[in-house]
Amino acid sequence: MSSSEEQARLDPYTAAAENTNITLQEKITDLHSVIRTAKTGMLVTRDSNGNLHSRAMNPATPYTETQLSLIFLANNVTHKFEEIDNDAHVNVSFCDPSSTNWVSYSGKAKVSQDKDMISKHWSHFITGYIGDLKDGVHKGDKHDPRVSVIEVVPDEIRYWITQHTSPVRTVQVAASAAMGKATAPGELRTITKEEIQLTEGLHTK
Repeated sequence: MSSSEEQARLDPYTAAAENTNITLQEKITDLHSVIRTAKTGMLVTRDSNGNLHSRAMNPATPYTETQLSLIFLANNVTHKFEEIDNDAHVNVSFCDPSSTNWVSYSGKAKVSQDKDMISKHWSHFITGYIGDLKDGVHKGDKHDPRVSVIEVVPDEIRYWITQHTSPVRTVQVAASAAMGKATAPGELRTITKEEIQLTEGLHTK
């Protein structure tokens, strides 16, 4: 028995991974549905001492059917920008407690003050986070020099999506426990680096 076969035997979540009958677009569509429902992600960065720090952030809603990057608008005077400058490798995770669906992005963060991108993704809620300093410059609007874009470009995306409602999942888990078996009422899916590059090719056409 190979190591991957042994892992699948010991871990029902691994055994539930990768439905080969699903298309890349179907995987992206389901990914978007989890992110939209969860709404808030945890952006994890690393400081110069190697410490990992996470904070809750809301990404801009995906604007295209094939979008895999995450876009955040944030105050560039905060520590996360220092940490991204130190190490661009980041993780962003989402979790929907009502369904147990989750998403994990591994990738690199790119920081910019692209005015078109800021304008495209601007929300008036951002003003509530950074404030108007009443100095005529730092007004908390989309022209405020503190506002920057954090674009997370994924290297790999993994997510879990359930296949049944909560009552059905509860019954499945209870029945499996009674029989001494494990259950994984959903699918663990991966969008690979190669698949991500395919979508990037679509954007450039």
